[in-house]
Amino acid sequence: MSTRPTARPRVAPADLAARKAACERIAMVTAYDHPSAQVAEAAGVDVVLVGDSAAMTVLGYDSTVPVTVDEMIMLTAAVRRGLQSPLLVADLPFGSYEASDETAVATAQRFVKETGCDAVKIERGGTSVDRASAIVRAGIPVMGHVGLTPQTATALGGYRAQGRTADDALAVCESALALQEAGCFAIVFEAIPSDVTDALMPRMSVPVIGIGAGPATDGQVLVFHDLLGIYGGRAARFVKRYAELRGDMIAGIERYVEEVRAGQYPATEHGYSMPEEESARLRELLDAL
Repeated sequence: MSTRPTARPRVAPADLAARKAACERIAMVTAYDHPSAQVAEAAGVDVVLVGDSAAMTVLGYDSTVPVTVDEMIMLTAAVRRGLQSPLLVADLPFGSYEASDETAVATAQRFVKETGCDAVKIERGGTSVDRASAIVRAGIPVMGHVGLTPQTATALGGYRAQGRTADDALAVCESALALQEAGCFAIVFEAIPSDVTDALMPRMSVPVIGIGAGPATDGQVLVFHDLLGIYGGRAARFVKRYAELRGDMIAGIERYVEEVRAGQYPATEHGYSMPEEESARLRELLDAL
């Protein structure tokens, strides 16, 4: 049986820093709706990310690029209503923050005001460093993201590991250090060689969350639909399946379809009744029409 308490303190960015200092691992998952948020809450995760991966996992797009601010706000607000304790981070979607510091701050403020998220996440180094700094100065916590950054995957050569040469790895490291200097409270390392992570971690003073970046990070994140085996697409190499729910879901619906077609569902116990005298009176009233 689980010994986890039913009520936990609400996690804040400072708590993640404390866990890093205490060498306590951080568990982070994505969630995209109210039911998955409730599952994450009950499971005791530390951080929930409403990732723009929702574009593919729940909205049916081919990449993260098409998802809009309005769509992400709707999903993030639904997740907020299902969470009590985990830190809630929302991805700022592609095109919503890159143009200027003012645009970035306005988008981040909208997410906080309309969804109640605790922090926002942006991708890459470069100009994103300036955007991160501006959002932080506006009083909103920012999580950075380096390595494979899905919003710019095409420019990176597709969905594949980054930093496999010394020069490319140095660029990843420089981006991570710049985001740290800009005031990001945590940074995601995605799909980079473990050697790069090992070399960089001694220089990281903020918590690092890995996804396909080896075991040396301060925590890990996986996509909800990947780790539970709900998403039917091809999984990345770093994904570990902790359940195979898609098969169970299909089997359950198949049984339902069979029973409906065979007249086995609904049975008597699945319906409602009315007093016999009321039923008889109803028939009389209908006959009088």
